[in-house]
Amino acid sequence: MAELTTIARPYAKAAFLCARDQGNYEEWEKALAMAAAAVEEPAVREHLERPDLGTDDKVEALATLCGDVVGDAQRMFFAEMARKRRLMALPVVHELFHRLVAEQQKFSEVELVSAFELDDAQTRELSEALKKRLGHEVNVTASLDKSLIGGVMIRVGDSVIDGSLRGRLARLAEQLNS
Repeated sequence: MAELTTIARPYAKAAFLCARDQGNYEEWEKALAMAAAAVEEPAVREHLERPDLGTDDKVEALATLCGDVVGDAQRMFFAEMARKRRLMALPVVHELFHRLVAEQQKFSEVELVSAFELDDAQTRELSEALKKRLGHEVNVTASLDKSLIGGVMIRVGDSVIDGSLRGRLARLAEQLNS
């Protein structure tokens, strides 16, 4: 994954700069998301990796699959990736692009994983606390994981705050074994 991230990073940065200059992050986000989803499909991947298929044909196939969300700028971007045989890195390019936009627009994607279903009030309360702590807007996605036993685990980018009972028990066991 680290190698793919290294490959994808300059493309994500280029897409971000282009989107910033054009003032259309949303358009680029949609195009990259659609293209990333397309290349993750095994049949599409197999088609795009055919050695007899030219760059223009690959871009046309990808653009056709993505529909009208792909504009001229995105076509040129995909053509450059196709020329360098990097189309399969699109899912990581999309992920990195999204992080760059979040950083620019001062918001964070936050994943709340809890052992029990959180109601709207609890989610809102945690969201406000995270907003205050991080100093910017947060976009919260909640999910359920009964293996946590109790509590909540919060993921913000590469950081994890483990307030779950399972995490606490693991830390306690580690302390007892030291």
